Amino acid sequence: MGDRVKDKVTIITGAGTGIGRACMQIFAREGATVVGVSRTQKNLDEALVEVHAAGGRGMVLAKDLSKPESADEIVAATVATYGRVDVLVHSASVGWSWQEKSPGSMSPLDETEPDKWREVIGFNLDATAFINRACIRQMMKQRQGAIVNVASISGLFGMPTAHTYCAAKGGVINLTRALATTYAKDGIRTNCVCPGYTDTPMIQSVMNVFDDPAVGAAITPMARAGTPEEMAYGCLYLASDEASYCNGTILVIDGGTAARQ
Repeated sequence: MGDRVKDKVTIITGAGTGIGRACMQIFAREGATVVGVSRTQKNLDEALVEVHAAGGRGMVLAKDLSKPESADEIVAATVATYGRVDVLVHSASVGWSWQEKSPGSMSPLDETEPDKWREVIGFNLDATAFINRACIRQMMKQRQGAIVNVASISGLFGMPTAHTYCAAKGGVINLTRALATTYAKDGIRTNCVCPGYTDTPMIQSVMNVFDDPAVGAAITPMARAGTPEEMAYGCLYLASDEASYCNGTILVIDGGTAARQ
């Protein structure tokens, strides 16, 4: 066990899979008390077993973060159990794989119906606002806290498809900057991690593009996808006291993809 976030009560959304699940393990291993949140109880239960197996502690809550009341319930349950909220890592999102459940949700704008726009904005941007607001209200009472929102390099530059996703992630990035300017006076730091292509269930259906080295090199200079753990370590740094002067930071972790744009 490490101590980079020792005794920090940490809410982690999207904790059932991908980057959020990696954060659950790594934060717990570094001494945090983790509160894992996602929509799927089974995935959360598996993540919590991994936390306990590594000697960590925490609990899980199955909630739909696109509903504003869910955020308040998560913070209330965390405070009732552990007394405070020191850190929020907001990783919950829908991305490329969501089109399998919701056809048309990751399309160019001319092919995107209003209900699909609202759906993706709800899961990706509204949810960010709701959970950030709930945590900020608690952190203001404490006069301290650290927030790490997980966005995407797709929020930094345009893509030929998934326009709603791009808009939502761009909103997450600039909301992070705005919160950083307002709540620093309350002892709250707000930062953002922007992953590039990451080997998670979200893009599993297109991971085969990296099988061809030339195609992989065209996508990103390092010619491979990142791992959930590589993204989680960026979240860990920004959440820790090591990053005490980071506020409004947009940390790109993408193997150099954005550097070529």
